[in-house]
Amino acid sequence: MAQALNAALRDALTDDETVLVFGEDVGPLGGVFRVTDGLTRDFGEDRCFDTPLAESGIVGHAVGLAMGGFRPVVEMQFDAFAYPAFEQITSHVAKLRNRTRGRVELPMVIRIPYAGGIGGVEHHCDSSEVYYTHTPGLTVVTPSTPQDAYDLLRDAIESPDPVVFLEPKCRYWAKQPVSFERSGTAFDRAAIRRNGDDVTLIAYGPMVATALEAAEAAAEEGRSVEVIDLRTLSPVDDETIVESVRKTGRAVVVHEASGFCGYGAEIAARVTERCFHHLHAPVLRVTGFDVPYPPPKLETHHLPSVDRILDAIDRLQWDDEVVVAGGALDG
Repeated sequence: MAQALNAALRDALTDDETVLVFGEDVGPLGGVFRVTDGLTRDFGEDRCFDTPLAESGIVGHAVGLAMGGFRPVVEMQFDAFAYPAFEQITSHVAKLRNRTRGRVELPMVIRIPYAGGIGGVEHHCDSSEVYYTHTPGLTVVTPSTPQDAYDLLRDAIESPDPVVFLEPKCRYWAKQPVSFERSGTAFDRAAIRRNGDDVTLIAYGPMVATALEAAEAAAEEGRSVEVIDLRTLSPVDDETIVESVRKTGRAVVVHEASGFCGYGAEIAARVTERCFHHLHAPVLRVTGFDVPYPPPKLETHHLPSVDRILDAIDRLQWDDEVVVAGGALDG
C-alpha cells in the first residue's frame, strides 16, 4: 500500500505541475512510512518539501496555495498530530466554497496516517475519522487495499474540493498487484469485498481485512457473510449498504474507533431508517472501547477482533435458535 500511494503521488506530480507535496518529514527522508520516498530527489524541493512541525501552519499554507491555483497534498504524519490544525480544517478548509458561494474552489488533500495496529506510543495512534465526517464540506476517504490506495488518492488529488485522506497505518505493508489504469470502483462508491446472503458486515480502512477474516471463519460455521468496504466515509454510499442489508436482513458495523458517537452509530441509524421492515435483528456494532487510545501492550484488547465480530454475528437472533433469558439455545 505504501508503494501504491507513492506511485499515486508520483503520477500526480508528473501529470500536473500544480500538484505540490509537503508536510512533516516528507522530503529527503521520504516520510516515516516511506510513502514519499524519492519524490524530492526526482521532482525537486520546489515540488516536494519539508515544513516546520506546525500543523496549523501546514494546512493554512495549503489553503492559500489552493486558492492561488495549486493542488497541495499535505501530510500530518500521524492522526493525533493533526489536532492542532483542526481549527484550520473545520473553519476554513471545509467552509471556503460555501463562504464564497461557490466562487472559490479548494482542491487540496490532507493525508493522515491513522488508526492502530502498529504498537504506536501516545499521540501516534488514534481513530479520528468521525471528527472529519461530522464536518460538512469535507470529503473523507480511507483505502483498505493497495489498489484503492492508488485509485482513491489519484481521485482525491483531482477533486475540486478538499479531501481528508485517512491511510490505515497497519495496512501500509499489505500486498496486492496494482493496476495504474484507474478502472476501479468510483470515488464515492462502496465495494462489496465478499458476497453473502445471511448477514452484512460493514467496515472500512483497517477493519476490512479483519471483517474478511471473520467472514471466512463464519463460513466454517455455516453463515454466509457479505462484507462491504465503505471506502468513502463522507459522502457515504447508502445505495450499496441498503441493497445488501435488505438482501441479508442483518447487519454488523465494525470500526476500531470508540463506540459512543462513533461512525458506526450513523451507519446503524441509516440502516435502521432505510431497512427497518427488512431487518430480522437489531443492527449491531463492534468497536473500540470508550477509553483513550491504549498503550501498545493493551492495543490488541482494544481493537475489534475476529472473535468479537463472530460473537456479534451469533447475537443476531437467528431463526434456528430460541432466545431465552441470559442467552440463546439451539432450537
